[in-house]
Amino acid sequence: MTHPRKSLDNLIHAPVRFSIAAALASVDEADFRTLRDAIEITDSALSKQISLLEEAGYVKVRKGFVGKRTRTWLSLSSEGRTALTRHVAALQEIASGTAPMGGTD
Repeated sequence: MTHPRKSLDNLIHAPVRFSIAAALASVDEADFRTLRDAIEITDSALSKQISLLEEAGYVKVRKGFVGKRTRTWLSLSSEGRTALTRHVAALQEIASGTAPMGGTD
């Protein structure tokens, strides 16, 4: 048997990136400001974490204009949704205490 921790996604496991993925999983798309405020993080910190998730293919970034202002919208890709689902399932299995134990003592 394989311990469920081996199914954890190291990229999503970081608390801020986990918060981003979870927030985006509940919506089709979110604008940068709304996401920033929801997870209580600075613009620069969110931008850095979004870049990492985008490079991994977990987050899609769409830029456009609202009036004369640039806007950024974010969404979780299908790969990101799959990674988050697997990660949460592994956490639940670990937390439930049903993860396989080593030998007998």
